[in-house]
Amino acid sequence: MPSSAEKIDASSAGTWRLGDLTVNRIGFGSMRLTQNGAAFADGAPSDRRRAIGVLRDAVELGVNHIDTAAFYFSALRSANELINSALAPYADDLVITTKVGPGRDPSGAWTWATPEQLRGQVEENLRQLGRDHLDVVNLRLAPSGATAPVAEHFGALAELRDAGLIRHLGVSNTSREQLAEARSIAPVVCVQNAYGIDSPADDHALLRFCGEEGIAFVPFFAIVGSGREGGAGGTEREEVLAVARAHDATPAQVRLAWTLHQGPHVLAIPGTGNPDHLVENIAAGALRLTSDDLALLAP
Repeated sequence: MPSSAEKIDASSAGTWRLGDLTVNRIGFGSMRLTQNGAAFADGAPSDRRRAIGVLRDAVELGVNHIDTAAFYFSALRSANELINSALAPYADDLVITTKVGPGRDPSGAWTWATPEQLRGQVEENLRQLGRDHLDVVNLRLAPSGATAPVAEHFGALAELRDAGLIRHLGVSNTSREQLAEARSIAPVVCVQNAYGIDSPADDHALLRFCGEEGIAFVPFFAIVGSGREGGAGGTEREEVLAVARAHDATPAQVRLAWTLHQGPHVLAIPGTGNPDHLVENIAAGALRLTSDDLALLAP
């Protein structure tokens, strides 16, 4: 594993397309910028200066794909506001992807938008980010709704795309059937689902299908696996530890590298508020796993 001191940048893993937008395959997820500890918990607010520094460092290290949402906020911090403060005016090649569907009221309680409410969520993202359009908007589906129809919600977003508020559309937390329904309404440039080494067979099949169709697959929780919003921790698989030792890498870097090895259409959006972890995450794009490594890590 190359030393982080070599300042590997996000281009090391290559590029892929989100519609007509080309991005480096190592991006950045902003969920963990707003507070210390587990996401969406009652943790202490993050250090604002440090969070802004991490965002600026990410861009300096070649990140040109940032994932965010208006519902990424804590008592004193908003991910969108941090992105705006750190990076506006935005570079021409910076792609900001957001998601709508879920929402949180000021107390933090979750809500789900009706089709008619999606425009308000899109406009809130525009306002917070200081943009006149959104590069990519994912329709985030409810975890319990794998068979729920998506036509009305996705159709509402397609109308906003036609109106110029959105450039490209994606779906998140989706099943293959819901993806097909969305694609019957408008082009889908990306699927953003939970995915990693420990994912079940159906998830691997959806990833492969997206590759066959030229759709970007953007995993979230690729590093933490079942830890989800709680962050990395707990007992790591011995196979991951063995590969990490062989490459002088961290387990998180191995998990990221494994994910990127699943296809050229796979994009990574690891998130962190720690500048050292940021460098490590980006360096994972240069970690080349061997066929023996991949066989050892195979689900």
